Order: sequence, then structure tokens, then C-alpha cells
Amino acid sequence: MEMKERGWPASQGSLLPSSFAAGEGECSGEMWVHSGTAAVPAGLTEEQVLIVLLSPPQGLASETDLGDGKMVHGSKQAGHLGKVSVCAKIVEKSTGKGGYMSGFGNEHASEDPRCPGALPEGQWGYKAIWAVHRLTGVECLTSFTAGSYFSPLQNNPQVCPYGLYAEQLSGSAFTCPRATNRRSWLYRILPSVCHKPFQPLHEGHLTHNWDEVEPDPNQLRWKPFEIPKASQNKLDFVNGLHTLCGAGEPRGRSGIAIHIFVCNTSMLDRCLYNSDGDFLIVPQQGKLLITTEFGKMLVEPNEICVIQQGMRFSVEVFGETRGYILEVYGAHFELPDLGPIGANGLANPRDFLVPVAWYEDRKIPGGYTVISKYQGKLFAAQQDFSPFNVVAWHGNYTPYKYHLENFMVINSVAFDHADPSIFTVLTAKSTRPGVAIADFVIFPPRWGVANNTFRPPYYHRNCMSEFMGLIKGHYEAKEEGFQPGGASLHSMMTPHGPDADCFEKASKAKLEPERVAEGTMAFMFESSLSMAVTEWGLKTSNRLDKNYYKCWEPLKSHFNPNCK
Repeated sequence: MEMKERGWPASQGSLLPSSFAAGEGECSGEMWVHSGTAAVPAGLTEEQVLIVLLSPPQGLASETDLGDGKMVHGSKQAGHLGKVSVCAKIVEKSTGKGGYMSGFGNEHASEDPRCPGALPEGQWGYKAIWAVHRLTGVECLTSFTAGSYFSPLQNNPQVCPYGLYAEQLSGSAFTCPRATNRRSWLYRILPSVCHKPFQPLHEGHLTHNWDEVEPDPNQLRWKPFEIPKASQNKLDFVNGLHTLCGAGEPRGRSGIAIHIFVCNTSMLDRCLYNSDGDFLIVPQQGKLLITTEFGKMLVEPNEICVIQQGMRFSVEVFGETRGYILEVYGAHFELPDLGPIGANGLANPRDFLVPVAWYEDRKIPGGYTVISKYQGKLFAAQQDFSPFNVVAWHGNYTPYKYHLENFMVINSVAFDHADPSIFTVLTAKSTRPGVAIADFVIFPPRWGVANNTFRPPYYHRNCMSEFMGLIKGHYEAKEEGFQPGGASLHSMMTPHGPDADCFEKASKAKLEPERVAEGTMAFMFESSLSMAVTEWGLKTSNRLDKNYYKCWEPLKSHFNPNCK
């Protein structure tokens, strides 16, 4: 619940709705000042109320004085509320496990514990006690000393705590509807504007030139992309970006690009931010320790992360590392609508993790390089301090990660093969209802139980482009040839489907409940755009499997007009 404090004097009397005071209502987004003490909501025992004391002035003492606003362990008497448990300040309620906070698109707030109170909290009068019911999550202001007042929480006070600078990062237009409005406030040691002018930087194999080679409508498959040895060619995450295919262009804020990254060394005193769009990163080999302005994320194979437009990040690796990136211009990733599936299923919001605040106050005499991907090209600027100097932040525009094993699979339990859209994890919507600029789809381990059904993927021609990658295991429709670290592209209306061996086996198999894709994780980037392949993808990489088409050549006719 997003709460708003208001600067009304308590002498105005109770502003709590009568229904809430009786325990029947629920806060609708504002904090009501109440003169005196509110009754415990009906049906709740006194022991079921958590109490939070928000920033009381020093020297306050009364029977409801519960401490100095920091974490207090144990229990204390609090007037007629009886024995209650004391918890942390309101800003700490969203702290998650293991250095992350959970929830997709939530309003999060975090501050580095080395600087408690770094988030601006407004100016308070004497005291205010905030109650949160343990079971229902209902929140209300339970006690406020008569004659006192408080001012609202602020985004950019005249002077920030610890002498920090307030900086807003906007991921949407100011006037976007609330449901799609994305922004975060960062409280940092120095603002990000403190840098030398940007200069062009060699892009290597990063491109958005879709006219390098002639279009190719054939089925395309790539062998695993090679990772150079560090002793031969040191590559960090930025140097190791290779654009494979894409469509559209970043200046018009419409399109996508698919990149392969291969690297063997960490980014040292360098960071990257993408002015063009969002990066959905799928590591296939090797862990990524990603430092962002919002905190750190460890992303391993079988996890994904999203670094949204404008967010600065640096990647540390621990050996030879490889993976895939889906870049989307002009839209952010969302959870797909569930429709008749109901309220639960597919990727549940609670399984998305957001980093907690972490900062470094580090000077770099030799210079720190900030790299901007802007209009498809790279530019570099120098500064003498680390950009990861955000001590605290709050908002709903953040990087996040997700473990693919948490996906709740929906599948056919009667007959026929369901469409692969039931495996959608994230979608970047276009302006046409039901049509995505890009979907991120996975094919996880699951049960196959459909009766009288050809269970592998059906033969298909699609008005969408289908790019597939394999994180681990063996893809059921093509157990040979399609390898982890490789890829395939089936362009618009290009026919594709199971190879001959898969068809023969599945057509004759005894249909019993069976585990499908055990130990495997394949994925698909599906797009409504017609993608072009780069020269690196078709030629320079030298990984194109020119014999791919042969996997369908053994298919033979089983047609017999006399046998129905």
C-alpha cells in the first residue's frame, strides 16, 4: 500500500473513517491523523498488532514511548494496546531475504544500513505510532499526541540527509497513467551529471544496421558461440556484445535487437547504461555479479535479469561466460495478463527480486569510464568517482531478476498441444492489443499427459519471428544439433517443427504420463517484427549450421488414401 503523510495538525480531531475505527474498513492510500488513541480493529487481539514508532524527537518519554525508531527486539507495554511486538521503521518493512526485495513493479524503498535514515522522512512533531496487523496487513495510525503535527515525506528536500543529492530516474513520461508510470528517486553522493563530455567509442560487433546483408528467409541455426580464452583475447561484457539479429531502430523508439555476449574478464572501472531500451539478460554459462545504482544482483544460469533503460551497471564474471540478450526499444517488460487462468500462475510477481541499496564512496584517480549506448552506438565519458554511489533509493523503476524454476507451468491435461504462449514469462506489448513487440517464453520441465496427441511441438508457420536459445539440456523437438549456447531463428512464415527422428518416435510412443524436458531449459524470444540477421550472425561468427535444413529431409509421406 502506498501511504502518504499529510501535514494536518492533530487538533483537527479524528480523520479516521468511522468504519475503519470499527475494524471494518481499510486505508485507501492516505494516512489519517487521529487525535488520541484508536481502538484495536474489531476481531483482532492486542497481540496481533505490530507497532512502529516513526522518528520521535529525542527525550520523548511516556507510556507509549517504544524506543528511538530503530529495530527493537522483544515486547513492551503500549497503553491499552497491551503486549505488542516492536518492528523497524516503515522504510524497512519492504526489506527482503538474502539482499533482495520481492515483487514485480512494486514501490520499493531501500537504504544502505551503513547510513540509517538516508531516505528523506519529513519533519515530525512529538510522536506517532503506526500499527500493522500481522494477519491482514491493515495499516493505521494508532496514536498521535494532541497538538502535534507532521509534514509529508519528501522526494527532494532542501537538504538531504548526510549531504546527499536527490536525483530522479524516469522510466516513463511524467504524464503516463499511474498503472504504467515508472520512476525512482536516488540519493547519491554526487549526481550522475558530473562527468566529462561523451566521445565516440568503437562498437565492435554491436549494431542496429539491418541492411548489412541481404534478407535470408531460411531456417537458421547456430552452433554454440565460441568464448575466446582470456590469454588470447580479453573481453569484458561490453567488448563481448555481438548483435545477431533485430528489427526497428532506437531513434523511433520501436524495435528489438538480439545480442550474444561472450566474455572472460570483469568490467574494471567501467559501467554501461542503455539509452535505447531495456536489456533482458539470459546467462547460459557462468555467473554474473551485476552492480547497479540500486544494489548488486548475482545472476546465474537458469536465472534472468532485466536492466531497464538508463540504469548504470557493471558486470563481474568468474571465468568464461556466455549468454543471450533481448533488447527492446520503446516499451518495458510486463507480466502477461492471465485471463481465465485466474489470479495465480505462470511467473508470480512475488518471485521477482530487486536489489537492496549498496554504495561505494570511491575516487578513481585514473578515471572511471561511463559508457552510453545511444542511438545504437557507444559513447564514453570520464569521471573521477564510482557511479555506484547511491546510498538510498525509493520507487518502482528498478533492475530485477527471476529464477526460471519458479515458473508455474500450465499445460494440457486432456488432449492436443497447447500454444507456446502459455509459457510466457514476460511481455513487451505493442500498441496493438494482444500483439507483442517481444515475448520471453520458456520451455521448462513439466508433465506430458495429453491423450491421443502428438505431444512434441507441432509443425508451424507463424506470423511472428521465433528466436530460440538453449540454456541447458536437450530440446525435445531436436535433440541433436540444437546445443546449449547455440541458437535458432525461424523467421516470419518460415516453416519449422520437429525433426524426422522426433516425429517417428513421438508418433509411435506409448502415451503414458511422462516428464518432458527434465534437466532442460530452452527459451524463445518471439516478436511481431520481421528480424534481419547481421553480417556477424551470417558470416563473421562462423557458427552458422549450414546443414540445418537436412534434419527435415528424412521426413517421408505416410499418406494412404485407402487407410483412414
